[in-house]
Amino acid sequence: MVEIKDLHKNFDGNVVLDGVSFNVAETENMVVFGRSGTGKSVLLKCMIRLMQPDSGDVIIQGQNIRELKVRELNELRKDIGFLFQGAALYDSMSVKENLEFPLIRNFKLTQIEMDKRVSKVLEAVSLEEAINKMPSELSGGMRKRIGLARSVITNPKLMLYDEPTTGLDPITSKEISSLIIDLEHAFNMTSVVVTHDLLCAKIIADRAIVLSGGKIVAEGDIENLVTSEDPLLKNFFSDEIFEENNGRVQ
Repeated sequence: MVEIKDLHKNFDGNVVLDGVSFNVAETENMVVFGRSGTGKSVLLKCMIRLMQPDSGDVIIQGQNIRELKVRELNELRKDIGFLFQGAALYDSMSVKENLEFPLIRNFKLTQIEMDKRVSKVLEAVSLEEAINKMPSELSGGMRKRIGLARSVITNPKLMLYDEPTTGLDPITSKEISSLIIDLEHAFNMTSVVVTHDLLCAKIIADRAIVLSGGKIVAEGDIENLVTSEDPLLKNFFSDEIFEENNGRVQ
């Protein structure tokens, strides 16, 4: 589904990505770890060309996004969902209008077809009763659920998550992580997840990579990474970094 080849990105001489390469298989869930400033969010933005890498290739579904024209890129983006840290809901729109927005912008659907999709995703995130609420009326966890619903309403093949549980309490974090897995199974999606939340990663990940100094310094399943004797990984996954109760950065 995804192939990243020797990706480089720097800002005013500050190297953020330094030859990053990895693959993500179809329907696989890949987690990206790294301390703040290690290029995790930059990596996601380069993957969908919200940010242009300095060099290297991003190949999604066999298409090199650096070589695509704008129209071709926009067509590919229809198959990609992106959940930002703050859910990025439009405050002036109701939940229903927020969910309809990507459908109106990208597809030619009848109102009946849109209503069916809206109902389906709201049922999937267990928030059918919120359809006419405004974002200001929702809790943080509810906003995150609606953000998830809007991300999957276009039936994407690939989902990119930027800190999907940030700012949530441990119980809600676990619920959102489990919901992500449920949605990915229901919609048969592949995912790349940037997170600091170890509990979230343990629930979601099939495989994980660790970024440090702009490079991938480790790759494997979560348990092997967490129990590794490698000094860098031991420090990264130590209790000084992650809280014991929920795996978030202190």
